[in-house]
Amino acid sequence: MHDLHMDDFFRDAARILLQLYMAFPRPVLLIAEDISGPDEADEYGIHSPRHQACLATMLWLAEEGWLRYNSTLRQEGLDQAVLTSRSIALLSAAADPGPTRAHTLAHQLRHGTSDTLRAHMHDLLFAHGASAS
Repeated sequence: MHDLHMDDFFRDAARILLQLYMAFPRPVLLIAEDISGPDEADEYGIHSPRHQACLATMLWLAEEGWLRYNSTLRQEGLDQAVLTSRSIALLSAAADPGPTRAHTLAHQLRHGTSDTLRAHMHDLLFAHGASAS
């Protein structure tokens, strides 16, 4: 069984981390729609489950010590988001052997399968997760 919500989580987390890595050290505005794709709130102002999951991924990364931010912008995203020092250290370190983890992550997003991206992100977030918190 393939858990599609986990594929979305790993893809969103990868895009979020790379966006912040490319902007580092500048704090940036992270918008869920820029990560997960276009979304329009319904007549009650409620976003799609996909949009909500992307925002939840941002907040989870912050709670787990991968990024910090100043405030949320309603249900749209995070303001003044930046990687933590431990995150930048993990992403800028060379993968065994080869380019940096950030470079490998970008390559996986462009050319990898869901399975290879999942494996790479699982290793980054959970094998190294204790050092990022």
